[in-house]
Amino acid sequence: MIDRLYFRQLLAGRDFARDDPVARAMRNFVYLVGDLERGEAIVVDPAYRPDEIVELASRDALTIVGALATHYHPDHVGGTLMGRERVAGAFELRQLLGVSLHVQRTESTWITSRTALTLDDLILHDDGDVISVGEVTLTLRHTPGHTPGSQCVEVAGRLLSGDTLFLDGCGRTDLPGGDAAELYRSLHERLAVVADDVVLFPGHLYSEESSLDLGTVRRRNAVLAPRSAREWLALFGA
Repeated sequence: MIDRLYFRQLLAGRDFARDDPVARAMRNFVYLVGDLERGEAIVVDPAYRPDEIVELASRDALTIVGALATHYHPDHVGGTLMGRERVAGAFELRQLLGVSLHVQRTESTWITSRTALTLDDLILHDDGDVISVGEVTLTLRHTPGHTPGSQCVEVAGRLLSGDTLFLDGCGRTDLPGGDAAELYRSLHERLAVVADDVVLFPGHLYSEESSLDLGTVRRRNAVLAPRSAREWLALFGA
């Protein structure tokens, strides 16, 4: 499968949407994951310029056959962001290609209430579900806390963590749907089963590096240092 794997990390404002000041400021990562032999890929967290993302995949001889959201926030899937007119995202991608958006079941109403997508445009998942793109498989891990339906994606020794966990720090819990106690459980329990040699690919470029193995992240990231929920909530639960 590794020989067939297509994996590409794209930085908004650099690799696409270069003329968008919000994209440059937000520093979102978008991921393309696919099967080289099949010539198909899925895009994780499409936002800002879906047409440019499609073009980048096309240049690599890949057709986008689906989309996946780590969570509902507009800088990841489109919608109104920071008071500006609606950011393009998964809805525009569906208009271009007719592809559905894979989301955790508990995130569906947040997606539909903040984008132009309907339930018919979504494919709903539960923790542990597997998505296949040709022979490449993506395992979905429900990691609530930043949002109710936040999810991470494990594929071929990589973990796409959205805003659940960054190389340094973690997602906020003071936005609608955030839950600090749930995020503690996601970071310290739900993701504890992921091996140290898995490489973490976050949803934003908030560190000097764009990815790191989880063992290194676990040693240096302050949000993973507390050993109890009480201690973690006292430090990071506000």
